[in-house]
Amino acid sequence: MRRIETVEQLNALYGVPVEASIIKVTPFLTREYRRMIAASPFVALATVGPEGLDCSPRGDAGQIVYIEDERTIMMPDWRGNNRVDSLSNIVRDPRVALMFLIPGSNTTMRVNGRAIVAIEPALLERFDMDGKHPRSVMVIDVDEVYCQCARALIRSDIWNPQKFADLKALPTVGDMMKEIKDGFDGAAYDRDWPGRAAKTMW
Repeated sequence: MRRIETVEQLNALYGVPVEASIIKVTPFLTREYRRMIAASPFVALATVGPEGLDCSPRGDAGQIVYIEDERTIMMPDWRGNNRVDSLSNIVRDPRVALMFLIPGSNTTMRVNGRAIVAIEPALLERFDMDGKHPRSVMVIDVDEVYCQCARALIRSDIWNPQKFADLKALPTVGDMMKEIKDGFDGAAYDRDWPGRAAKTMW
């Protein structure tokens, strides 16, 4: 199989980026970039650690991150599966990459930076949700931020309800785990999940 092995070969194949692809990258959150990020309730968080890479979905009721200033954003860590893959990576390697989605918009926002896992009580109290607080907050120093070309979302037609998957044709989480572990009660897992999630959202 023929493959590309050098950056020079890549550049020869793809050519020179257009001007907009270059000037859109900034080392801080511009006014308009702030507006876009504040409108996003969902982000994919990528981290790296000794075991390899991790990409984790993060969502919130309203904006997913809080903009402290033009170089700092904060993301509360709400209830999950307690694997703490992303947080484990961050405490050993602070590099993070985030891709924000805004429902209905084909423009995504990208942020690269460095994060810490903060547990200062006064900071946790800032993120109150139904009287509950996150156990930690990721404080992210922005290295670069930019908007992403819309072609991927346009091609996928991701926001078109007529293109949504038929959920009945897909395996459930219980189905997938039952395939992995013999004896796992997938039906019970699927039956109990909605109630368990409702009680442990925050």
